[in-house]
Amino acid sequence: MKTILVYRDRLLPRSEHAFMRRQYIGFRSLRPCWVGCRRDAPPPALPGGLRFMGGSGPLRPVRQAAFKQFGWGAARDVADLAPVLVHAQFGRGGALALPMARALGVPLVVTFHGGDAFKDRHYRWSVPPAIFRRRWRALQAYASLFVCVSEGVRDKLLERGVRPELLEVIPIGVEPAAPASGPAEQFVFAGRFVDKKGVSTLIDALRMLAGRGLAPPVVLAGDGPLLPAMRDYAAGLDHLRFTGWLPAADLAARMDRAIALLVPSVVSAGGDREGLPSVAVEALARGVPVIGSDQSGLETVLDRLGAGIVVPAADPAALADAMQAMLAPGVRDGLADGALQTVRESFSAAAQSARLEARLLSLL
Repeated sequence: MKTILVYRDRLLPRSEHAFMRRQYIGFRSLRPCWVGCRRDAPPPALPGGLRFMGGSGPLRPVRQAAFKQFGWGAARDVADLAPVLVHAQFGRGGALALPMARALGVPLVVTFHGGDAFKDRHYRWSVPPAIFRRRWRALQAYASLFVCVSEGVRDKLLERGVRPELLEVIPIGVEPAAPASGPAEQFVFAGRFVDKKGVSTLIDALRMLAGRGLAPPVVLAGDGPLLPAMRDYAAGLDHLRFTGWLPAADLAARMDRAIALLVPSVVSAGGDREGLPSVAVEALARGVPVIGSDQSGLETVLDRLGAGIVVPAADPAALADAMQAMLAPGVRDGLADGALQTVRESFSAAAQSARLEARLLSLL
């Protein structure tokens, strides 16, 4: 098998384990070797090998800094792998991997996931200029392909001046799962507590429902910088439970009892918005409908196959109305059928991974 380098500077935040792994599960001709500079603990179980830049010893941090800032030693730690291509994760990863691909003389492919396309600060000049901004033009000139996880990501990169022929939409799929079998008894939110997730909109919607005499159980799973503030903001909503970050098996157990997954995403003040939330695709694979905003990256999917309800972003009244509608007899079960159909037709992980491998092979 031929080796490709998968560059992700930080290997690997726990929130990324599942969807990063799924990108490569259908590979048959290419062997991924993961390359980065920082190790998360515990290291994740990933397909392929694992290699860290900078070697070992006391000079490792210096070598890593020299690699990231100036591209020095870009091929030194990976040349023995004889890679045929570099696949970088996120726009910044593409900028960091650019000197590596150049030094090895191999094609470079970059997958853009959402924030790396939408956040305005990534594209503004600063003093000193950030690595991504410094190499943005060179990255577009050298890269063979920018993979976009959704149409929304592609549209934003077009808006930023990326030439159309460089862009291709290949969503990240989801593995088959047993349909949710438990009683549908709670709404679930799962994600990072950051501005673009719209958690405050959700809490406002729950207060409106409470004013209508409705208090369905709601679970908010995840962590992030806004978690303490959102706990305070939700004071008095006794039917709302914050669980913190949950392992995949525990989150799946919550999904098995979900009335719907809530994705109340908004556009943050810095322009950041969702690409295609992997947790939503995982919910659809279990036959769990999704209530998503029109800034969630899911609006086309939900509308096309009837897998959920789309509401305007930052509109708590509309979100409350959708949640109330989902509680009506028969509504949830009808949308669950659409959710399963959506995954079968558009989001098979094996099929999307095989599609990605075929596209990478076409560049060799």
